[in-house]
Amino acid sequence: MSVSNTSKLSNAAVNAAQNNTNTSGNGTSIANNFDQFLTLLTTQLRNQNPLDPLDTNQFTQQLVQFAGVEQQLKQNETLTALLGVSKATTGASAIGFVGQTVTADGAATQLKEGKAEWKLNASKGGTATITIKDASGKVVQTGTTTLTAGDQTYSWDGKTSTGSTAPEGEYTITVDAKDLAGTAITVKTEISGVVDGVDFSTAVPTLLIGAIKVPLDRVKSVKSGS
Repeated sequence: MSVSNTSKLSNAAVNAAQNNTNTSGNGTSIANNFDQFLTLLTTQLRNQNPLDPLDTNQFTQQLVQFAGVEQQLKQNETLTALLGVSKATTGASAIGFVGQTVTADGAATQLKEGKAEWKLNASKGGTATITIKDASGKVVQTGTTTLTAGDQTYSWDGKTSTGSTAPEGEYTITVDAKDLAGTAITVKTEISGVVDGVDFSTAVPTLLIGAIKVPLDRVKSVKSGS
């Protein structure tokens, strides 16, 4: 094997390892390339021409490149371990919400025992058209209400626009509001309920209020008990 060919193979191993680090983060692939590099390097040193030895600068550059790859691999392993610890800590924290009443950003809540409530926050006073939809997106009730600036509660008794009683389940509110001059105003919606479970299937644990999923970062307040 010639020095130049072996050197090219070593460079190829370096590039392959760097590409795997940048694209897939696959530790096994990087380790395999590192072993390949060491094999090529020792073969290169063993078969080099004594009258024309391997260029010192090139040799040093290859070692530095792979030292950087190995360091990055270790950093990735450390980050993975830290993420695992963080997820476990977050999960333990989420369990503490079970049985507590939380208020969170959101538009979907549960109709239960003939009652559903949303907290509204209007930037100005005015009037609003309220639209309530079921879990399938079907409109079940529309109406109008007067808004005041700031926080307020909108309650629904479960009666549909046709006068029938809607079944218990998940319902979403939409608020189309205007001030006294007829200009559109912003209305934020919040939901409130007792957490009865935690979903760990997502990247970040999600609180469950019946069938409603509430990400932890949307929780605004917590109260003890129901």
